[in-house]
Amino acid sequence: MSIQAINVRNQFKGQVKEIIRGDVVSEVDVQTPWGIVTSVITTRSVDDLGLTIGSEVVALVKSTEVSIAKL
Repeated sequence: MSIQAINVRNQFKGQVKEIIRGDVVSEVDVQTPWGIVTSVITTRSVDDLGLTIGSEVVALVKSTEVSIAKL
C-alpha cells in the first residue's frame, strides 16, 4: 500500500521506537528528527499494520489526534 494523497499537513517520518501494548489500545512511540511523537491507537491496528520496533512510519498529526501510516 502506498499513500497517494492525504489532507493532513503535519506529517513526521520516523521509526517506531517503542510499543506499549494494552488489551484494547496501545501506545506507539515514533522517533522523528524533531523528537518523539506518541500515538495511542487500537492494539488491533498495531497488529493489522504489522508494527514492530524499527518499522518505518509516518505520524500524521491533526489537532489532538496522531495517526500512523506504515511505509
